[in-house]
Amino acid sequence: MTDTTRSPRGRRRSAEQIPSGPEQERLIGAWFSGRIPDSWFESSPSIEIDGDEILVVGTLTAPTLPEGAREDEVRVAEQARISGFREETRGIRVRIAEEAQPAFMRTVSWGAQCGGSRVYFTTAGVPAMTRLGMRDRRVLDTLIDAGVAGSRSQALAWCVRLVAQHEAEWIDELRAAMAQVQEVRNRGPRSNESD
Repeated sequence: MTDTTRSPRGRRRSAEQIPSGPEQERLIGAWFSGRIPDSWFESSPSIEIDGDEILVVGTLTAPTLPEGAREDEVRVAEQARISGFREETRGIRVRIAEEAQPAFMRTVSWGAQCGGSRVYFTTAGVPAMTRLGMRDRRVLDTLIDAGVAGSRSQALAWCVRLVAQHEAEWIDELRAAMAQVQEVRNRGPRSNESD
């Protein structure tokens, strides 16, 4: 039986030391590269990881269409290729996810890209609880009253996406800085826990 502890964000984590940061992403990416059949994607799939989810997205070979095919025909063909891939690989994807989820303590989600089309098959919608003051609640309620969102939860998700869109460069810099801090920590001295 695996011993579990609560992580700072409230998720259950194994007491075993699971690599974190770039090292973790590298190892998880290698595991998926070794586990996913080579015939599925044009190259190694992209792997995005956070504390709750591993998102695996592979690029499919674009369908061959007659020369001069219109943009709507291309989109329909790409969507059909993705849909076919989703159905044909469902059983194997489920088995791979069932192997990975206990090993990496995260939900595994899948997607595919073909040409200009990208589809996520399954993704985790993870609740994020927060306490908001009156001014912040008014912002969310204004978004609801304006029809931008149907609930405070949807309004908050819309705000997060807006920040991600307009501050993407800053967020990328912040992630890179945090990864660098983790690398320095990993190179630092280790305490001997058996003492």
